[in-house]
Amino acid sequence: MNWFEKLNQYFPVEEMKSKQHMELLLKEKGDVYYKDEGPHHVLMYAEFPTFLFIDYVYVSTQARGQGIGHQLMEKLKTKNKPIILEVEPYDYQDSDSTKRLRFYQREGFKHAVSIGYTRKSLATDETNSLEILYWSPTGENEEEIYKQMKWMYEDIHTYKDEEIYGKAYQPVDEVLTYNDDREADDIFEALDKQHEEKNK
Repeated sequence: MNWFEKLNQYFPVEEMKSKQHMELLLKEKGDVYYKDEGPHHVLMYAEFPTFLFIDYVYVSTQARGQGIGHQLMEKLKTKNKPIILEVEPYDYQDSDSTKRLRFYQREGFKHAVSIGYTRKSLATDETNSLEILYWSPTGENEEEIYKQMKWMYEDIHTYKDEEIYGKAYQPVDEVLTYNDDREADDIFEALDKQHEEKNK
């Protein structure tokens, strides 16, 4: 399996960029968009002057628990910039979702509760919401993370979208919102609460 097939098998169709989209980013935005690949992992990420964005991270099932994910995060953290990524909303019935969030919690990521993120998939036409996680070595607040997400969305997610997909993604202000009073549970608090309930 090549790197794209691995990602395509692991990530839901509504979260996947097309192979053409990713190859164009690697070719035409090679100073920003990167692929880090090994026998058991694929990491696609963008590095901007003031932050990093993890687009996709995949570790093969047979290699999980061997510290590969931790090593990849450590490598990115040495750049000393905030790291941002998108995750599906927490689903306590999905053990993969729980494991994924536990991993990011151990790595010191926080949930940007004030940021709303809902976009329509060009592949399925369905609207889906994601949550934003971030790690920051310099104490960025959620408003700064929101501004960086907007930059990334316009630069990476919607890059040549009409040319690639025949239609455009929604404008950034429709997709990303910032609200201090957003009604959303902190993912990590919900995770800890569920763990406590289970161990009562």
